[in-house]
Amino acid sequence: MSSCSLVVRAFNEERHIGRLLEGVRRQTMQNVEIILVDSGSTDATAAIAAQYGATVVHIPPAEFTFGCSLNLGLAAATCDLVAIASAHVYPVYPDWLERLLEPFADPAVVLTYGKQRGDENSKFSEHQIFARWFPEESSACQSHPFCNNANAAIRLSVWKAHPYDESLTGLEDLAWAKEVRSAGCHVSYVAEAEVVHVHNESPRSVLNRYRREGMAFKRIYPEAHFSLNDFVRMASANITSDLWHAARQRVFWHSALSIFWFRAAQFWGTYQGYRRSLEWNWQLRQTFYYPHGMEMLEKPAPREVEPIRYNE
Repeated sequence: MSSCSLVVRAFNEERHIGRLLEGVRRQTMQNVEIILVDSGSTDATAAIAAQYGATVVHIPPAEFTFGCSLNLGLAAATCDLVAIASAHVYPVYPDWLERLLEPFADPAVVLTYGKQRGDENSKFSEHQIFARWFPEESSACQSHPFCNNANAAIRLSVWKAHPYDESLTGLEDLAWAKEVRSAGCHVSYVAEAEVVHVHNESPRSVLNRYRREGMAFKRIYPEAHFSLNDFVRMASANITSDLWHAARQRVFWHSALSIFWFRAAQFWGTYQGYRRSLEWNWQLRQTFYYPHGMEMLEKPAPREVEPIRYNE
């Protein structure tokens, strides 16, 4: 019997997926059932996953949505606790899965998600976003539905009654969390379940990502809005905050250009996704878009667990 299932969504991820699966192999939790949902990769992604014993489920690219691919992967899972990960993340510590699944000891918890951090190639603003979205302190029962399926876990039995929305252009995780919370279930954030999320996007990719997520957010919250004035205020506030933190960290000149284009693409994409909306959920607006204040970001407390050394 497997300890848990792991569903990984992938498309042409041969550069990254081996490191994720090697990290899974080194976990304290063994006998992990790995299910790769491949959406038409033309590289060695599926072959690498198969070398690690993964079951490969194929979805035609024309039929792909984030929710559809997850539903296919979850339908193939055999364990009630199912971790979900992007193919371009990898765990930092060997107790990643163990810590991610710990909150399920409480039967009211149906969804957990863990910390994400960038790597050396991540843009400075992306590091700031990760620090904003994924704080250093865990929350056993958080008061809002924010979560992220790049590093999460759910109860399969609950998913059977609440499958992911296959029509959304993104944020299927937020929609699912909102739905199950309205049914009285709990969402837990686990800071110790840390992964590195490899993102090295172009300005066009960043703009498209946030435009897609903006469209999805408007579907989930029909009262949402993001005006041209919001674009100017949010972009300006985040650029100012990022530049200040970059200067404090002595990477100003290295990061300044990417800060300007990243934040402009982020909020212009958001504006395009929301321009016909009406209202916005304030708490999620704070979580998604407001910058850190002009204080130094909290440093993580050192863990006694040795990190995984991938070059050994």
